[in-house]
Amino acid sequence: MPRDLLDRLNAWKSRFGPSGAGRLESLLAAIAGTSLHQPGDLIRLHEALLFLRAYPQSPRVARLADAALRGFAGRVAALQAAGVDLDPFEEPEVSGIAGTSLSAVFSYEFARRLALRHPRDLEIAWDRYDEIDKLGPVLARILPLFGEDWPVEAHAPFRQWIAAARPRGPSELAWLLERLAALPMGPRERAALYETLALPLTWQFGARLSRSSLRLPGRAPYCHREPLLRRGDVSLARELQGPPLPVRRLPRAEARQILDIVRDASAMRFRELYGFSHPDEAELFHADAGRGVEVYFFGVPPAWRLPLRAYHAGMFFKNGVPAGYVETLSLFERAEVGFNLYYTFREGESAWLYARILRLFSQVLGVSVFSVDPYQIGFENPEAIQSGAFWFYRKMGFRPVDREAAALAAREERRMRQTPGYRSSQGTLGKLAASYILFEGPSVEAGVWDRFEVRNLGLGAERAPAAASSGGLARVIGLIPEMARWTTGERLAVARIVQAKQGPSEARYLRLMQRHGRLRAALLALGSSPPAG
Repeated sequence: MPRDLLDRLNAWKSRFGPSGAGRLESLLAAIAGTSLHQPGDLIRLHEALLFLRAYPQSPRVARLADAALRGFAGRVAALQAAGVDLDPFEEPEVSGIAGTSLSAVFSYEFARRLALRHPRDLEIAWDRYDEIDKLGPVLARILPLFGEDWPVEAHAPFRQWIAAARPRGPSELAWLLERLAALPMGPRERAALYETLALPLTWQFGARLSRSSLRLPGRAPYCHREPLLRRGDVSLARELQGPPLPVRRLPRAEARQILDIVRDASAMRFRELYGFSHPDEAELFHADAGRGVEVYFFGVPPAWRLPLRAYHAGMFFKNGVPAGYVETLSLFERAEVGFNLYYTFREGESAWLYARILRLFSQVLGVSVFSVDPYQIGFENPEAIQSGAFWFYRKMGFRPVDREAAALAAREERRMRQTPGYRSSQGTLGKLAASYILFEGPSVEAGVWDRFEVRNLGLGAERAPAAASSGGLARVIGLIPEMARWTTGERLAVARIVQAKQGPSEARYLRLMQRHGRLRAALLALGSSPPAG
């Protein structure tokens, strides 16, 4: 393909208007029959097509983009036949393209579910397993006579033992997972045993299932005939005060189908969230966020809940295309938010999408203070530094809680006003990333959560003597010195909160916490570090 043709296609990612769809449609039709001979060009084409499929200017643009994406398995096969190195397709930013593969170490739950869904496409990557001796203790628990070989012989033939024990039919991976499932142990112990293996798996992506083709079924596209919303068009404070978004609970069968898509989309990107590994099928919800965006979110079942914070995770889709994921860790009205918009779509309506998702969680969880971890803005995260993530959040209204970081941010903003085009250096962005950043909703008292860290509660509980039978939340509540002087009603309300932590929904747990002002004040004090200086 002439390079200028690819450049012209990428230019359409930022060129929206009422009269442009016809020219884009012609360009897409021309591209369909053009060959590419370099992985970098093919990757660039794929990401441009996927963006245009998620942000189409017309239904025909969406159809043409999909048609071109369906041909990618053949395009990759042509490169492979020509002896081209396909390693660039395994990079996390672009993995999952049809016709390619990836190799990764997945958790037990991810490996198990992927193997059930894609038994012919998933296998153990023996050629990448540099620590095969880790199989010894596990196989010894599965195959009693293996104990005659592995402990005393050098270089035990692991695969030979597996081949002798494995019946015809299941793959080596399926056999291993099946035998682990039969061991008399609980789910956490089984997962921990599998994960000691650090077993690399190779997943082959065909034309039927890949990032090129993964979609929510049956969605008519929302077409963008006007310029996309920019960050300057978005007010987070205004968004949080908007009307409720439509939300519905999914029946169990539909929830399972959606979770299969969520896990596939996440694994294709080398991503595993805690909630994606342990989702609560009974508490999976759909929200229509508007502009072709749908959010599926859920908690985790009682057996996998965190001791103190309520956990929720979700994936959002743009016109049926997986676009990114979010997780929240909430306590009272404060939510720590992790948000990841996939690289492909970062030229889209990122600020609007982020604001709309915070509005959703404010609506369903009652949270109004949003905290972002330093990693999200660049602490030990070079990609976030390079993208200037701090300024994305800062321009949405977040502020550093650290005084030095706040002073540095104010200094940088003065320089930006005084010097058009000024950009913070990577060193400066690294210093800004040393602090948590917060956004406080319109009704929240400023500064109340600045010095709070949930870790302080856990450390305090570990230092204090406690009954061995006390759970995590009960142990922390037991640290409150003046609780004996609370009213009977206040103590009964605390008991209901402790009970709700293991109830059907952690949203109710949060709502009960938010109504208990005295408990909030006590845990805020226990979890807040003294002011610096």
